[in-house]
Amino acid sequence: MKIRKSILSASVAAALALPFAVVAEDHDEDELEFDDAFVFFELNNTDGDLGIHALIDGEPWKRLTIEDQNERTILKVKTRSRLRRQGLTEFFFESAEPPFTELTPEEFFARFPEGTYEIEGVTLEGEEIESETEITHAMPAPPDPTVNGEEAAMQCDDELPGYDAPTVSGDVVIAWDPVTMTHPWLGDPQNSDDITIVNYEVVVEAELELDGEEFVSVLSVRLPPGVTEMTVPEEFLEQTDTFKYEVLAREESWNQTATESCFLLEEDE
Repeated sequence: MKIRKSILSASVAAALALPFAVVAEDHDEDELEFDDAFVFFELNNTDGDLGIHALIDGEPWKRLTIEDQNERTILKVKTRSRLRRQGLTEFFFESAEPPFTELTPEEFFARFPEGTYEIEGVTLEGEEIESETEITHAMPAPPDPTVNGEEAAMQCDDELPGYDAPTVSGDVVIAWDPVTMTHPWLGDPQNSDDITIVNYEVVVEAELELDGEEFVSVLSVRLPPGVTEMTVPEEFLEQTDTFKYEVLAREESWNQTATESCFLLEEDE
């Protein structure tokens, strides 16, 4: 089960991420830096897969590279023709996320070691622009959500055995305990008490059919670290009676862990 998440807008990302950006301390004041420069990991704890993401935003650029902690280039982007004259600003990517049966967590993290990664670009005027971001293998422990007190379903594919989506009624409240520790066995659980959650994100999906075409309605809400529940708006629930949802915990380097589940609405008599 894969929950669809919208790509972060530059303004939202800047507002939520900028206080946690890690940039080189020895840069000259005249050197250009990106407004946002993040390379981070996402764990889908329900499906059992990992991916590497990046979010970069700043002055318009025509060339961009990312180097790992050993100064080896792992990404190079070069604009051409009209796009080269126009330039790019916000840039986001999400890698493939093969299941652990194909790529174990140990193999994944060995591909992307901890350390300082450098993001370098060339502006439209030919100036260098660069920032550094610190990569860590500390992944948040998975959130353990409930819906109206009902535990998260383990099987949300109604075509498979064991489908166990809970049926709820009235106001729908998705809640979870605060995430205070790293993942118990994956990544770097050594400092299990040393993790800072900067925000949670709740994504709710409703799969619809409109005029014979499939349509997915998505509600995505980002919450501050002190908020651990969300009431799904009544207007969103009126669309259908079957929903999938995800609760995601994001720590200060932007590594994030997601738990996915589902619920049904009780039919009106």
